[in-house]
Order: sequence, then C-alpha cells, then structure tokens
Amino acid sequence: MQYMLLIYSEEGALAAMTQARIQAVMGAFQAFTGALVAAGAMVSGDRLQPTASATTVRASGGEVQIHDGPFGETKEQLGGYYVIEAPDLDAALAWAKQCPAIQYGSVEVRPVFEMPQA
Repeated sequence: MQYMLLIYSEEGALAAMTQARIQAVMGAFQAFTGALVAAGAMVSGDRLQPTASATTVRASGGEVQIHDGPFGETKEQLGGYYVIEAPDLDAALAWAKQCPAIQYGSVEVRPVFEMPQA
C-alpha cells in the first residue's frame, strides 16, 4: 500500500538557520531518502517551492476563482512530500518517525486512495 508523508514546517525557519545547519538538515534528508531507496520503499518525493509561488484554484457559486498563494493562513506550510510503499500504517509511521522534518516541524501520514479499476 502507498502512503504519503506530508512534510510541514515554518518556511521562515530555513532563513534563520546558519549555512552549517542547512547543510546538516539537507544531509539528513539525503540519508533518509537513501534509506527509503535502499529498503525499496521509495516511490517518489520532492521539496516544494515556497508558498509565495503557489496559486489556489477553487469554484464558488459556479465561478472559478484563482488566488495567489495558499488559501489558508497556517503556522506551518506544506514544504515537501514522500510517497512510500509500506505494508501497513505501522510501517509507514516507522518511516515517518525517521524523517528529519520531525525535528523542526511535523509529518502527516496519509494512505493513498486506490482507485478501483474500471
């Protein structure tokens, strides 16, 4: 079964880090990604551009509306994700516990909905 690990953190936190701390965090993510790949659990994943580059599209009253940025104001923003293959939620949670993001943000674990085959 596939699970998505959604990585949330404060975007401004990166700007406040020293270059050495940024390198350490990036190294930790590279090691985590390498462990996922080595275990055959990695499906995909990427870091996202800042929320200032986001555009939100929604329909309201039959009209399509396009807004710059994310729709809601939150303390933590979605900054990246991994899609992993895991036999069950416990295994997916075990991976999430190893994600470096939990040191400064949070990781939401959600099963990917499997569409029925037509």
